Amino acid sequence: MSDKAYDKTLEKLQVALVRWQQLALERGDKVLVIFEGRDAAGKDGSIRRVVEYLSIRATRVVALPKPSDRERSQWYFQRYVHHLPAAGELVIFNRSWYNRAGVEPVMGFCTKAEAETFLRDVPAFESMLIDSGITLIKLWLDISKDEQDRRLDDRRSDPLKALKVSPLDAVAQEKWKAYSAARDEMLTHTHSVIHPWVCVKADDKKAARLAIIQHLLSIIAPARLRKGIDKPDPAVLFTFEPEALSDGRLAR
Repeated sequence: MSDKAYDKTLEKLQVALVRWQQLALERGDKVLVIFEGRDAAGKDGSIRRVVEYLSIRATRVVALPKPSDRERSQWYFQRYVHHLPAAGELVIFNRSWYNRAGVEPVMGFCTKAEAETFLRDVPAFESMLIDSGITLIKLWLDISKDEQDRRLDDRRSDPLKALKVSPLDAVAQEKWKAYSAARDEMLTHTHSVIHPWVCVKADDKKAARLAIIQHLLSIIAPARLRKGIDKPDPAVLFTFEPEALSDGRLAR
């Protein structure tokens, strides 16, 4: 897609998001979107395109730091509950409670028992959120090992991206297989019809961003606001199914 075509399509989608939020404020919609994925998968850039023209009063992006000693002593989900959406709000988690299914077990920040307890408990927790009236959308942004390596190297060499560099970047490639195994277990145990995972092939940033917004609109916006808007490209965005772990749709 040319830059001109991308910009035109993105603007159309962002206008639809603005119109949806006007309606959401009237209806009291509560929407929670979870962005997960490997380091450098494109979460930050995709989120920026989603929220760029939305109301700062009704839109919150939550990217929590590592837990304090006090938070470590709490019920695991406790610090996330504080950030859940109220009526008329869109909340986006840039990484979420799913740290316990990915970064934490791979890096040894939690025990095996804690990770297993999380995988057992999270479906019930998310069901409670949905029963309370929250629309929950879970996105896994997936990139290839080569593309992650290229993006991490770009971060290290670009002074404008210095704040995106983290100590975890240094082991992202080294622990690639461990992260793949954690992803597979997470998707398998926490995907269901009620709270599904949607996977996004994110090597092409522009295609991924457009597909993500198209998907969000397909879930939260009424048909009249989606008039003329295409459905996401199934080669880019698809609902998780176990076959995706072995048929090449998810990076190994």
